[in-house]
Amino acid sequence: MTPAAPHLSLFAAVLAGCLPLTALAAQSASQPAVSAGPPANATPASAREREAELGLTGPVNPRLPSLILVGDSTVRNGHGAGADGLWGWGAPLAELFDPARINVVNRAIGGLSSRTYISQGHWELTLALIKPGDFVLIQFGHNDGGLSLPGTAPESDPGVARGSASATSAGQARGSLPGVDEQTIEVENPATHESELVHTFGWYLRKYVADVRARGATPILCSLVPRKIWLGNHIQRNTETYRGWTRSVAEQQHVLFVDLNEIIARRYDAMGPAAVDPLFGDPHTHTSWAGAVLNAECVVAGFRALPGHPLDRYLSAKGRAIRPYKA
Repeated sequence: MTPAAPHLSLFAAVLAGCLPLTALAAQSASQPAVSAGPPANATPASAREREAELGLTGPVNPRLPSLILVGDSTVRNGHGAGADGLWGWGAPLAELFDPARINVVNRAIGGLSSRTYISQGHWELTLALIKPGDFVLIQFGHNDGGLSLPGTAPESDPGVARGSASATSAGQARGSLPGVDEQTIEVENPATHESELVHTFGWYLRKYVADVRARGATPILCSLVPRKIWLGNHIQRNTETYRGWTRSVAEQQHVLFVDLNEIIARRYDAMGPAAVDPLFGDPHTHTSWAGAVLNAECVVAGFRALPGHPLDRYLSAKGRAIRPYKA
């Protein structure tokens, strides 16, 4: 359901400035050495209960291909109904696709990381919905901070205060290790009091990619949306961390990549702080409806720049009016 808030001016702004990306599209025939099975602590029963409470669903028309969104609250906030004026970009994205040609299935859940979307059982349930010909977009990073190998500094979780007890607890409960290599660490999860082997952010992304490909579907990695943090006249990018790590995995695995972190940041830079402020419903992370609309249109601008244009045929007239992103 679309709120009544007008967003024609934002649409025009995106048409004028949502800029393509250099995307890597060759789908590799080889699969990375990542286990496709669920972790030992997956809880599909409780995951089903939570998804029912949040109102998550499967595709409306299973006979059609689906674009399945996996991520956190910046993609789907809470129950996806705009509580407290906060919206993820997955809600307005549906209007940019033709429902007679493709399902847009928003399976993102607020507060989860690349690790906990799997460990809490939600990825297992999402995998059951994926079929050959589908597209699966994965966007994580906002909730992955707070863990590190012994003797190294953790990548901070921007959602909690640096150095606080809550930061440590959040990192243990949901964080992944920084980077893209094969390092692991065993932690006691403060939420479950169970021991858990935690991998790097890149390892989890590779698992998503391998699992999607095993289903005959097309994975698309998407860098996290930027927070409203200004460094002079520019929005802070996450080039050395989650944006860079997502790009690195996309390059390694020959996966389609939408650099949403950079696409949106360039829009914000061009607009300036006064115009960007109304796009957020909280100080720096979650967007209002207007901000979600802009972000969704930037997602489509990124899609339209992908090699081979795999999603163009499924766009609505409104989606086709969005110009491809140009770097």
